[in-house]
Amino acid sequence: MNQRALGPILVAPALAMVVLFFVYPLAYSLISAFWSPEGWGWANFIKAYELYRNDIVFTVLIIALSTALVGVFSIAIGGYLVLGENPRSVAILKWLYRWPLFIPFVVAGQVMRTFLAKNGMLNNTLVGLELIEPVSAVSLLDWRGIVITFVWKQTPFVALLVAGAMASLDRSMIEAARNLGASRLRILLEIIVPQVRASLTVGLTLSFVTMMSVLSVPLMINAQTPTTITVNMAFRINSYGDYGVANALGVISILLTSGVAWLYLRQASKDKSRAIA
Repeated sequence: MNQRALGPILVAPALAMVVLFFVYPLAYSLISAFWSPEGWGWANFIKAYELYRNDIVFTVLIIALSTALVGVFSIAIGGYLVLGENPRSVAILKWLYRWPLFIPFVVAGQVMRTFLAKNGMLNNTLVGLELIEPVSAVSLLDWRGIVITFVWKQTPFVALLVAGAMASLDRSMIEAARNLGASRLRILLEIIVPQVRASLTVGLTLSFVTMMSVLSVPLMINAQTPTTITVNMAFRINSYGDYGVANALGVISILLTSGVAWLYLRQASKDKSRAIA
């Protein structure tokens, strides 16, 4: 058989899967987002904005806050793994921080439901340690619970990227800063973090996109309003069969994530231009 013909034959099954499960649903969603019984137009987007504008703002704020906290904790974990002076603590942290990587979001949501409830493990522990009174126990099953779950779930992923990038740095600069009396915090923030900014940005961008698409966590933890876009999409489909508004919300989600991706690509392009210059 001709080798030129063999290549497309080998690629065809994978390409068919991509078209069937990714390209076709995306195209269908985009088309139905702009189609309503009145015809082509912005009717679905107008309805989505009127009904769920507060939820859209809530989603952006929740995901942005979660992403920022993921970045802070990832830098802290990676910095301690690189600069920590207690081998036992470093070994325990290396073994412990990766656990959430292997837990699906739906399981994480269920775990946090029992952990953050008013009579959950967190409050029972605080009461047992006499840090709070039983009457002072409050439920965190609201926007705080969503943030806690997202941060707990995504921090190991970003920390793994950041810690690997930090470990590959030239140790001579770190040792020179230590010899000059710089504190570990200053070394971390002024020497290490600027050099691993690319890995940190990649991890945070992927985390933002991932958290934007999660349905199980806000659905299981936050029974209040406002809620996230993914819950609104599921509600429109399951309760009303309204795929138009649901897909309009999906397009809004795509635009939000695309905006974050564009900012990342723009920054990466600037960094590359500076490196070449």
